[in-house]
Amino acid sequence: MPYLTSTRAGTASTGVRTGFGVPGLAHPLVAPDEWAGLTCPGTPLHWVVLNIADGPGAHPDPRCLEAVGRLRNAGVRVLGHLDAAYGARSLGEQISDAHRHLDWYQVDGFLLDHCPSERAALPEVRRIVTTLRAISDDAHIVLGHGTHPYPGYAENADQLVTFSGTWADYRWSQAAEWSADYPPDRFCHFVHGVPRGHLEEALRIARWQGAATIYFTDRTDSGGRADPWETMPGYWDEIVSRVGTGVSE
Repeated sequence: MPYLTSTRAGTASTGVRTGFGVPGLAHPLVAPDEWAGLTCPGTPLHWVVLNIADGPGAHPDPRCLEAVGRLRNAGVRVLGHLDAAYGARSLGEQISDAHRHLDWYQVDGFLLDHCPSERAALPEVRRIVTTLRAISDDAHIVLGHGTHPYPGYAENADQLVTFSGTWADYRWSQAAEWSADYPPDRFCHFVHGVPRGHLEEALRIARWQGAATIYFTDRTDSGGRADPWETMPGYWDEIVSRVGTGVSE
């Protein structure tokens, strides 16, 4: 059984609804059925990330425009992928990408992926977030740390990705004590390599640790050679039915 902080034990009964944050599927040309499936009624989606070559790509893509249009028409929030490269990319580079996401795809916000998590990087991340809100004042901003960052980051975004990794690590993960001061809708967990038989356990961990936005998949990174988020999990309909109102074949 995972080692979890006792301060999170009460969050399972808060009434905050669990839903999916899709970290970024493969290009719609490669995965058309996956993109189309996201608009099925009853799918509890919090947001879907549009990621073309670690950002918006070099020019507007008609297939992505079509996919994003279907999602937005279905009331699904679409976030543009920005790669922070753990602080290695400049403010100008990231804002340039953000402008293209907005101009071409009218995204509803941004996932700042590979976001730094240490205290020293907080001022620069705060500057990036402030600039993003200046160019899109109602943007939904998610900081993709992949681990629990310095607590101050929680005051600078709508959500934080506080876990991104393998099922083997997730089973024994622990929520940071400071996270108990925030509601579950502020946190996201992305877990790959989750076996079908352990879905309920994975959902229980997310509830106990206070994360309302999740994405679990049985895909793996094959030792770092593949992106586990590019295709839907083999049990997508099953996990949708567990989390939301249900999807039938």
